[in-house]
Amino acid sequence: MDGIFKRIALIFKIFIIIAIAAIMKVAYVQFINPTEVSASDIAYREEVIEATRGDILSSDGRPLAMSVPYYEIRMDCLAPNKDTFEKYVDALSRKLSEFFGNKSAAQYKSQLLKARRDTLRYERIGNRLVDYSELEQIRQFPILKLGVNRGGLIVNQKNRRNNPYGRLAYRTIGFINTQGVGVGIEGTCDYYLKGTPGRQIVQRVLGGEWIPVNGAESVPPKDGYDIQTTLDIEIQEVAENALKKQLLKDAGIEGATALVMEVETGAIRAIVNMKKDGRGGFDESYNYAIGSASEPGSVFKLVSLVCMLEDGYVTLDTPVNTENGMWRHAGHVYTDTHPIGTVTVAKALEQSSNVAFAKLIYEHYADNESAFVDRIQNMKVGERFNLDIQGEARAVIYSPEDKMWSSSTITSMAIGYAVLVTPLHLLTFYNAIANDGRMMKPYFIENYRQNGETVKKFKPVEVSGAICSKNTARTARAALRGVVKNGTGRGTDSPNFEIAGKTGTSRISFGGKYGYEKNGYRRYQASFAGFFPANDPKYSAIVVLYSGETKGNFYGATWALPAFREIAEYIYSTSPEWKRELDGSMAVAQDAPSFSTGRADEQRTVLSELEIAGKKNAMASIAKGGWIKIKADSSHSLVAERYEIESDSLADVTGMGLKDALYILENQGFKVKFNGYGRVAEQKPAPGSSIKRGATVNLILENYETE
Repeated sequence: MDGIFKRIALIFKIFIIIAIAAIMKVAYVQFINPTEVSASDIAYREEVIEATRGDILSSDGRPLAMSVPYYEIRMDCLAPNKDTFEKYVDALSRKLSEFFGNKSAAQYKSQLLKARRDTLRYERIGNRLVDYSELEQIRQFPILKLGVNRGGLIVNQKNRRNNPYGRLAYRTIGFINTQGVGVGIEGTCDYYLKGTPGRQIVQRVLGGEWIPVNGAESVPPKDGYDIQTTLDIEIQEVAENALKKQLLKDAGIEGATALVMEVETGAIRAIVNMKKDGRGGFDESYNYAIGSASEPGSVFKLVSLVCMLEDGYVTLDTPVNTENGMWRHAGHVYTDTHPIGTVTVAKALEQSSNVAFAKLIYEHYADNESAFVDRIQNMKVGERFNLDIQGEARAVIYSPEDKMWSSSTITSMAIGYAVLVTPLHLLTFYNAIANDGRMMKPYFIENYRQNGETVKKFKPVEVSGAICSKNTARTARAALRGVVKNGTGRGTDSPNFEIAGKTGTSRISFGGKYGYEKNGYRRYQASFAGFFPANDPKYSAIVVLYSGETKGNFYGATWALPAFREIAEYIYSTSPEWKRELDGSMAVAQDAPSFSTGRADEQRTVLSELEIAGKKNAMASIAKGGWIKIKADSSHSLVAERYEIESDSLADVTGMGLKDALYILENQGFKVKFNGYGRVAEQKPAPGSSIKRGATVNLILENYETE
């Protein structure tokens, strides 16, 4: 009996020791060395679900940058039952081999058999992401067509950024690089574009993969806002083409920029930045317009003129002796291209006399140099605008207290040297003169949108205080009109309207010991800034071209002015406010408004604002989501129809906006080219055609709106 009790006591002691060891182990892991638990010991975790990045849109809602969904294919190789898997694995392997082309059917079969044998529930299938139309094909493959639970098909959506208009305004639209650093609107508005990620619970399965847990609570992602910009695609294209024509005329040109601004609001309607690439072509790779501050040259003479007009020192009729085209001051020689004798201030601006403006500024401000600098500062010439896109360069305007100041600084500033400003700074000043002295803050973003509804709208902002009196602004406009009519800008005018502006040519410093000349070579900046129509300005613009090293001349009138005129002529000829009245009848508006095919959420937003027959029934159909086509029946009552996209034929996108048409066609695996603007009026090949993935679909866009 004693032996039995001893054995029981021994067993009890062993259990006690094991229990104590277990408790100590838990305590050690939790409190002494908690990191000892490895990731492989964790069975569940929370995983982030990517949100769809918002689109960047033009002023009329066309997509400049958009997210196109692609899909990663995975397979739960244990989901199919044994009979189904063994019966159809050969057929599935053949389909996968034909579709992806990266492995033979035998290799795919070997992969699937091994994955099932190793009980892998998240096996990667294929060597690339697939688009929507390809996904629909894969859903019909043997075994996989049985779905998630019985066929094991797992689909993970990945979004890729696409620019439908290629490199148009690319530097302004911007991008997010592989390190997550953004530039342009993509970078500035990243917080609003990227949306809010969702969350889901995933489980670790054999093989180390993580798969979503069916039935577990999840938080869906909130997609990012769409950003509607101020950019007008047609004006942007014309500005880009006008610059390219000039760039291709001389292999020595290194880059160029053009900006178009709406006078009343400050909205930027076009911004082009072209820099020579390594292949001899030009690309939107450097933001000259807002990121490059340089000595502007003669276009800055307008600033000097406005200072003197506002301070009451001169009128346009004040005479000035140009010293036969050469004037020495403080060790510097100021020269003109040709002597013009004694002329009026107006004539001096028309002929862009360096001597005249250097002498005038010295005469009136030499005893109080700070007054000249203060006047420039008060006119907001070097204002930091805190733009709604990144990359704004700082203007440099020296004052007498600066170490860089010398006895010749004030006379150099008078003609656009010893001062650094960007093309946008200059344009904003010219725009203020066109706007009776009211300076408008330049802006690139109109609003944030979600599901077609405006979330936040940005209004024009006037920079505090007028930069000058209305009388001064109008006098300056008359002087700029004289430049185009009688001076260095002569020949710019269109037969239909008048332009006012100023040419500019400046040397670009080499820096260091070389100054403005290096071994006989120089670099130039040629520009033209102005506005139109001169008598009632609606748009202002600036064009700047940058030369490489040259021994020749490089004038704003020769290089920048033709591009400015081409841009102005296009805007004038296409803007409704300047179109001549059409003779003949126009189609009358229908009793019911015109709708088109589109996303249900966006159709709902528009329809909710209308009071019209059939609205209630149409809204009920839209509530189901998806794609909807709305039209008016014979009684002018609205009818909403479901729009189904077939996976095996070319979708019908006629009547759609470009954004929706691109989304559908690119998801079907087609390349898209388009011409015109508005909605899709015609597509080739015709809807319903059977064409191969990767084929090109051509869209003709037309504006259906009536004036």
